[in-house]
Amino acid sequence: MLPHHINGQRVSSQSTTHGAVYNPATGEIIHQVPFATSIEIETAIEAAEKAHQQWSLTSLAERARLMFAFKALLEKNIGALAALVSLEHGKTHADAKASVQRGLDVVEFACGAPHLLKSTYSERVGRDVDCYGLRQSLGICVGITPFNFPAMIPLWMYPLALICGNAFIHKPSEKDPSTALLLADLLYEAGAPKGLLNVIHGDKTVVDALISHPKVKAVSFVGSTAVAEHIYQTATRHDKRVQAFGGAKNHCLVMNDADLDDAANAILGAAYGSCGQRCMAIPVVVTVSDKTADALIQHLAPAVQSLIIGAGDDDKTVLSPLNTAESLTRVQKYVEIGVEEGAKLIVDGRKATHPKQGFFIGASLFDAVTPDMKIYQDEIFGPVLCILRAPDYETALSWINNHPYGNGTAIFTQNGEIAHDFAARVQIGMVGINVPIPVPVGYHTFGGWKRSAFGDLGLHGPDGIQFYSRLKTITSRWPKGRNANSFTLPTH
Repeated sequence: MLPHHINGQRVSSQSTTHGAVYNPATGEIIHQVPFATSIEIETAIEAAEKAHQQWSLTSLAERARLMFAFKALLEKNIGALAALVSLEHGKTHADAKASVQRGLDVVEFACGAPHLLKSTYSERVGRDVDCYGLRQSLGICVGITPFNFPAMIPLWMYPLALICGNAFIHKPSEKDPSTALLLADLLYEAGAPKGLLNVIHGDKTVVDALISHPKVKAVSFVGSTAVAEHIYQTATRHDKRVQAFGGAKNHCLVMNDADLDDAANAILGAAYGSCGQRCMAIPVVVTVSDKTADALIQHLAPAVQSLIIGAGDDDKTVLSPLNTAESLTRVQKYVEIGVEEGAKLIVDGRKATHPKQGFFIGASLFDAVTPDMKIYQDEIFGPVLCILRAPDYETALSWINNHPYGNGTAIFTQNGEIAHDFAARVQIGMVGINVPIPVPVGYHTFGGWKRSAFGDLGLHGPDGIQFYSRLKTITSRWPKGRNANSFTLPTH
């Protein structure tokens, strides 16, 4: 049975409720994960509250030194972290290592974040009156993270929460929780005070207890849209500050003038990397004209058929297993639905050669998909790519803008005017121009629009600092004599 991580150490759970953790490459159960009891939740809350009381009073220099030490340990242990991600999630080792590195990018940003915690100072806004701001901590923050990035997403959250002076409780996905425990070990090895970061496992019951707890001040979530909406509504109803990021159906628009070799290579990795289990994956390609679609399929189809499927522990494997048996069944069902809806199945991933054990499926490629089809409307979250044929640019743009999800999008073109127009008019939070997966670097902000995000502030970057801190504005006067009586609103 895996432990929790409370008050600076791994602790065995007293829970009688638990879930299974699988190795997706073999289909075997490798761990049991406990679902925290109410007593364990309260213990973590108390530890975080006590840690915050002291940590919020530490200097920014001391907080930054913790982040620098944590960064060094992450770099030293990146191989071990990637191995855990690969084991429990199913990612290829190379992809797992890259995901840890993207988390590290935000830790690097956190090292310099004290610069963003500065505020403004205005001298003499009135006679002998100064006005200035302070950015202060919130208290206890909670992060609920998804299975598909067990290292990256937590590292997008609590390093920024901690640099702002908060304490943090992390509820990782019960599907791959071991990475969270190792990350906590490394933070404490770096010198974090006891209780600053706590990791507790659980299901919806644990999540609801955390997001409604009166001592929790902020909640950050990444996962499905249905859960994101539930968490946003529940936590805001309990007066929490909330950022909740949901699903996606990211479109890639390929114009007639695009370099099709470059576009096809980019689309291949963006659609099928991590077996399509990325919120920034490209599951939809919209081409302008049939000619472009036909040429693109000629590039894509043989490449899709030749993708090597396996456990991902070698340099040749690119298509790793899905995370669970339920995910495998869902993806198989969506391929069946696509055929029933009349889409043209160019490559059928169900027929691909793959290991007999584990949650494997090959890559599927659909052509002649239309906006009314379920395989276009729903987030499949698997290795399924849909191609839509638009008669013109305006139609393609309208399809993208009318879709309920608004996480990421990309355009491939050599026309600067079209690229500029697309970036300006597309109703999507993150846009790539000849870049298939436009995940911003750590010092910019990650976040989608529409039903891909609930809340006003994004993950990491400047938005992350704003989310995990609050502004206090002070108007100060040191009078030489007594104030005269005044019964009107003060002016300057």
